Amino acid sequence: MELLEVDHNAGLVFASFLVALVSGFTGLTLTKDLSSQSFSKRKVSVAMAAVALGGGIWSMHFVAMLGLQLPIRFFYDSAVTLASALLAILIVGAALCLLHFVQRSALTVTLAGAIVAIGILSMHYLGMAGLQLCQALYTPLGIILAVISALGLCIAAFWIAYGHRSNRNILLGTLCFGLAVFAVHFVAIAGTSFAPVPTFRELGPIMSNEVLALGVILSSFLIFGAFLWMSVTFLVAQPASKPQDLEAIIDDAEPVAEQAPVPVRVPCKKDGNTLLIDPKQIAFVRAEGHYTHVYTDGAHHFCQWPITEATRRLEPFGFMKVHRSYLINPSHILNFERLKDNGQCRFAGKGLPPVPVSRSNLKAVREALGL
Repeated sequence: MELLEVDHNAGLVFASFLVALVSGFTGLTLTKDLSSQSFSKRKVSVAMAAVALGGGIWSMHFVAMLGLQLPIRFFYDSAVTLASALLAILIVGAALCLLHFVQRSALTVTLAGAIVAIGILSMHYLGMAGLQLCQALYTPLGIILAVISALGLCIAAFWIAYGHRSNRNILLGTLCFGLAVFAVHFVAIAGTSFAPVPTFRELGPIMSNEVLALGVILSSFLIFGAFLWMSVTFLVAQPASKPQDLEAIIDDAEPVAEQAPVPVRVPCKKDGNTLLIDPKQIAFVRAEGHYTHVYTDGAHHFCQWPITEATRRLEPFGFMKVHRSYLINPSHILNFERLKDNGQCRFAGKGLPPVPVSRSNLKAVREALGL
């Protein structure tokens, strides 16, 4: 069988890597801080992240395929090409559901990374099956190396990004994810030969490189648009740690004569009125953006204080920060449940949801409760 000479367009190779990085950042940023969202909002965020990550895998593959240079003209089966995109999105969605709707542990993070690796591999080989007038011939070594690179890099990406949900770890996880998608494609292509096929073997309508380019441009445009949106959120959220660090320095310094007195009550808005709530009545405070929600027995109220301000003002009343988004009043806790690598507080008040306790705050909470 005659084998074709293969070359690549360097510019499109670089563009494919950029698409993989952008989609990884968008998907991993969309799933940040989901524990503080309602169940319905979490479902929407996970679905959007699945589209970003799965769509990014598909877009990276076909940007790279646009850069594939063969001495013959070849086409794609549109049905198989579309199926490869949907497959990637569904498999990545399954991994994200495992991470965000099942108790997270070392096993679930590893399994999620492995599932995403399977999604990348499935998308690649199904997408290659859509080639028309050209047949891809694989070697066992090429397939084995593609599987190893996918599993290793995807598991590493999810361990980094989900080990500690900081902006730094999201960036490192993005790099690993981008490398995983990029490596799977080009390691697999390095172990692939191409041979001409005289006839079409189409399942759906035939699509040329020009038509494919339009689809890839559209999907990349949507991914880059989502990237810009999430970048603004990422950059705006980043400076929030600086005032917190600054407050820690101020707290350790000598008292300032003009320091504002700690208020006795917390101002909350409801139906256009301002309620002044005694801290003793508050079970916990939850952050939402630059504001907070104050939970009392059977009700919750909107407060204009950010979580850093609420922490500074309420700590003198015995409140504790147990999570980046939660501040609790230990006197209202009904029971404490220790999970594998974190914890959960439940409150005596009617209808109050449980509050997560991060691993770094477990010891302080147990000590406060006398456990």
